Amino acid sequence: MASANRLSKDYDVIVCGGGSAGCVVASRLAADPDLEVLLIEAGGMDDAPEVRDPTIWMRNIGSERDWGFASEPCPGLNGRRAPLPMGRVLGGGSSVNGLVWARGHKSDFDLWEAETGDPGWGYEAAVDLYRRIEDWDGPASPLRGVGGPMSITLPKDPIPVVHGLLADACELGVPAVADHNAEAMAGDGCCAIANVNVDRDGQRVSTATAYLRPKIGQPNLTVVTHALTRRVVIENGRAVAVEFEHDGEIRLARARHEIVLSLGAINTPKTLMLSGIGDAAALRRLGLPVVQHLPGVGQNFQDHILVAGCVFEYREPSAPRNNSAEFTIFCKSEASLTRPDLQPILEECAFGSEVTRPAYDLPVDPSACFTLAPGLIRPKSRGHVALTGARPEDPVKVHANFLSEEADVRALLRCVEICREIGHSDALRPFVKRELMPGPLSAREMLTFLRNAAGTYFHQTCTAKMGRDPMSVVDGSLKVYGVDGLRVADGSIMPEVAGGNTMAPCVLIGERAADLIARALATKTDLPSRTDLASRQLDGAAA
Repeated sequence: MASANRLSKDYDVIVCGGGSAGCVVASRLAADPDLEVLLIEAGGMDDAPEVRDPTIWMRNIGSERDWGFASEPCPGLNGRRAPLPMGRVLGGGSSVNGLVWARGHKSDFDLWEAETGDPGWGYEAAVDLYRRIEDWDGPASPLRGVGGPMSITLPKDPIPVVHGLLADACELGVPAVADHNAEAMAGDGCCAIANVNVDRDGQRVSTATAYLRPKIGQPNLTVVTHALTRRVVIENGRAVAVEFEHDGEIRLARARHEIVLSLGAINTPKTLMLSGIGDAAALRRLGLPVVQHLPGVGQNFQDHILVAGCVFEYREPSAPRNNSAEFTIFCKSEASLTRPDLQPILEECAFGSEVTRPAYDLPVDPSACFTLAPGLIRPKSRGHVALTGARPEDPVKVHANFLSEEADVRALLRCVEICREIGHSDALRPFVKRELMPGPLSAREMLTFLRNAAGTYFHQTCTAKMGRDPMSVVDGSLKVYGVDGLRVADGSIMPEVAGGNTMAPCVLIGERAADLIARALATKTDLPSRTDLASRQLDGAAA
């Protein structure tokens, strides 16, 4: 990686954050040899065994490759602080997560198109982008891509219990499919062996390995790791430079054309606010200058909820394989819903929270048990990210507000029922010795269990959403309203969290951002400009 001492004074584009989307943006733009691109990443290189080996991905959580965020106490979680793991390493979440590749439901992209008025975010456009992204070696489908940078496959030898899970989910009316990312993603639900981003040698494929590594060494691409973005410098309404910390020094890199924030749903709004972009009253209370009044910055925080979980003891030990999460279900908590709102997933260990693990004395040996973890992918609960001070060193507060909406509680209680039904099914009797957690509880006890067991699905999103309403932060071209030369490209731009694991949609966001920027730079006619919405928001700040 380049030393910051060798940084040139100016770049055409600066990308802040080398995660699931940021690596894609930097790599795609660097394909043009006439563009000088700088990528700034707070974490280090992705050369750790825990990153490469899909079977031990969970060891990344809580390590130096994790930002270590936690929510404020959530009343819906009985006052617990939920850990909020996020990747702090080249490749971001794609280097530390559970490797499930889920594209998102057709309705997600229909919503993105409706919110922005841009068909480039619609389902047909999304399928085209995914075809470009993927190198899929599973069942052939016109919806899937071959030859793209991301190797996507099916686990070749899933643990035996997976076949029982598939059979029983079918008995409950959830059809088994060979590929949950094909036609099923426009339907009412399915169960399947999960797509995973693993190469032919069984190694993780992140956006760092798939996109960035082939470009490392090009003279027009500079990658600086262990470089913490502090703020964007804005002069006369235009983003012109990035202030960052490297080797204990504060440095400045200037951008001739564009700056892209790809820092994730916690650090992107933090950086925007520290740069003077956010709710004017909140910024003034901290003594920060108001560059652009955008009250939606940091609001609309969303995350899927994962419950730890419905744990069953094996009759015979079964060691985890592949990504240790080889099976997933997309289903509905109520038949009247128009799209799946639940995503239980297999965890090939005894998965418990800091409360439930000791309470149930769960085994440490992962080969002793499996967990069918209830998951909610259409949460109604909303939270927000707030600054605690005007310095980049000051931590943020993440008010996740998990299970603050009664609808989320009802949906997850139903999901626990579904997971327990599957665990006690005839198809699983050859594998299951007994249920360890939660067991047959009263309604009140089950609610207490849920609040003690629920937490993050690692899918924090939506805090700088795209759209056209006054709470939107970016438009359909990902330009920050009212600030020239500044875009956001990460999961924070989702208006609503996608209906499935969020890595794949973040890669798609990176691809779309790169297209939009390249087109703007090629034509010189699509440079960011202030909009009527921004003017209305500025009027609101003055009022």
